[in-house]
Amino acid sequence: MFKLFDFSLKISGFPIDEARLEFDNILEIPEASYESYILGKRKQIVDYHLKNNSFYRQLALGKTSEDWNALPVLTKKELQQPLDLRLSQGLTAKNVFVNKTSGSSGDPFIFAKDNYSHAMTWASNMYRFGWYGIDFNSSYQARFYGIPLDFIGNKKERLKDFLGHRFRFPIFDLSDPVLEKFLGHFKRKKFDYINGYTSSIVLFAKYLERKNLILKNICPTLKVCIVTSEMLFEKDKKLMEKQFGVRVVNEYGASELDLIAFENQKGEWQVNAETLFVEILDDDGQPVPHGTQGRVVITSLYNKAHPFIRYDIGDIGILDEKSTFKKPILKQLTGRTNDVAVLPSGKKAPGLTFYYITKSIIEDDGNVKEFIIKQTSIDSFEVDYVSETELTLEQIAKIEDAISLYLEPNLKFTFLRKSSLARTNRGKLKQFQSLLRS
Repeated sequence: MFKLFDFSLKISGFPIDEARLEFDNILEIPEASYESYILGKRKQIVDYHLKNNSFYRQLALGKTSEDWNALPVLTKKELQQPLDLRLSQGLTAKNVFVNKTSGSSGDPFIFAKDNYSHAMTWASNMYRFGWYGIDFNSSYQARFYGIPLDFIGNKKERLKDFLGHRFRFPIFDLSDPVLEKFLGHFKRKKFDYINGYTSSIVLFAKYLERKNLILKNICPTLKVCIVTSEMLFEKDKKLMEKQFGVRVVNEYGASELDLIAFENQKGEWQVNAETLFVEILDDDGQPVPHGTQGRVVITSLYNKAHPFIRYDIGDIGILDEKSTFKKPILKQLTGRTNDVAVLPSGKKAPGLTFYYITKSIIEDDGNVKEFIIKQTSIDSFEVDYVSETELTLEQIAKIEDAISLYLEPNLKFTFLRKSSLARTNRGKLKQFQSLLRS
């Protein structure tokens, strides 16, 4: 069978066959030898950038690969300068893969990967999706993503969709008439899997629930649903699995890196330990014991074009106590470092705490389709929501009582019913946002 997806990577300059072979060799490294592999690759990539990358050399200020914990933690703000100042010697934007982060962290920037590193990313993706019988060369994807609206950008994405064997469902309008059209495509097309932003796919599942429909009965070829980019709540996961009739798998990734963690068949969030090294650090940049919460800091072991060494991705998480070098397990991802609510008492709480508490109350009756929370001042919050009818005074009182109990009293809430919620230009829904100046 002609492998169109592999072919598209090769003609773009990404050596997928060589990368897949190396990736397979990494998988064969036994547990007893895996620490040596990781330490060796860490040293190799640091030494390479110290020699070939003036941006990283200046950032490291005389540090070497011999003392890992003394190396600087790279932040997104440090990467917000022209790409040509950050590229390794001999490379230009014309001979590497170049892309831009979504900016969901508030700090977007342009990044680069050398062609081999980008091919390794695809080898990693193919391996993990393969756990669920998905082959990028043959499996048909129902893709719930945003899409550029300008003519050229739109056509480029449509071409990528064709080469990637996927059909895109634009998610900027998720009203019932649009979701009805989505359903029509599932009736006519033999999709193998769903992939896309969590919040949009949840809305589709809620639509199916209202219609009392099971998607696999309508599209029998469907095998799995893989959600990404936004928080997956257990209640939403159960709803999707019920309405889709297939397993829902949680993915955690970053465009500038790779797939960071992917839910395995045992339900564990297995960290990518083949092309990445993931650390959990405290506020002083030092590693914390497994089982302890801290900043998620990641090293790309193969990217020679651009240094992502001890790169603070902006998330807070916990590695499981049973993690090993070969099989790290992400126990919990608790939100982004810039999504912290600062309360009048001085207490700091992950913004998603508000989202969890509110979600458990206002979605009980099925009236509210989706919502976001914004902190507008030290004691004030705005809840924007989409629903058939206004929230009742009883629901509002329950939310305020629960937040008083779990966080602190005397916080003020404004509830605004909307016809739709603002998403990023890529279609992401930011569930909590602090508008306070940091």
